[in-house]
Amino acid sequence: MYLSRVEIDVGNRQKIKGLTHLGAYHNWVEQCFPSEIKAGKRGRHLWRIDPLDGKKYLLLVSEEVPDLQQMESNGVPGTAVTKLYDQFLDRLRKNQIMQFRLTANPTYAIKRPGSKQPRIVPHITIDNQRNWLIKRAEKLGFHLVQQVHSDLLKSKDTWAFNIVNRDYQILRKGHRTIRLSRVTFEGLLQIGDLERFKKTLVNGIGREKAFGMGLMTVVPLS
Repeated sequence: MYLSRVEIDVGNRQKIKGLTHLGAYHNWVEQCFPSEIKAGKRGRHLWRIDPLDGKKYLLLVSEEVPDLQQMESNGVPGTAVTKLYDQFLDRLRKNQIMQFRLTANPTYAIKRPGSKQPRIVPHITIDNQRNWLIKRAEKLGFHLVQQVHSDLLKSKDTWAFNIVNRDYQILRKGHRTIRLSRVTFEGLLQIGDLERFKKTLVNGIGREKAFGMGLMTVVPLS
């Protein structure tokens, strides 16, 4: 597996004029793997858009090395980099405390009378979006860290993570325009099931992975 990043050239209108919806970003990511296109076999590509210090980056996890020139087709020249992700994954250890960042599409299913296919709808409130992640953590191989806050009258347990951004992004499919809920979480987790956690990092979390959702990244707390 490989982890790659490029700064999006937001100051170049000519470069980014086509990046008007999530489908356009998806196409950009796919074009970064010309050998897969030629072979007619697409690999697994997780990606997200990260703001940092007033800049925007495309972050990408993939099974194959991306074409850095293609990454810079909408990026700042000289900013595309890639490194072997497996080396980082091999250094992870059970019970390790990590800082994490996750951009995801928290949803739930509603049964529809007379249909085997449920209706998928987004979680709207902050509490429901937080609970969506809390309920999935153990099956994904990690535990969300709790911290204790005390005052003169009481103490209570709170989760050591926050929602740092939530919005709706446009996805165009043919003549259809879809609004996808996008939520970014940041905080602390503890690795539980190590192998399951590694799979989470390379397979992603939740729905709409092809459109910039589901990528979790972690760094050691210390």
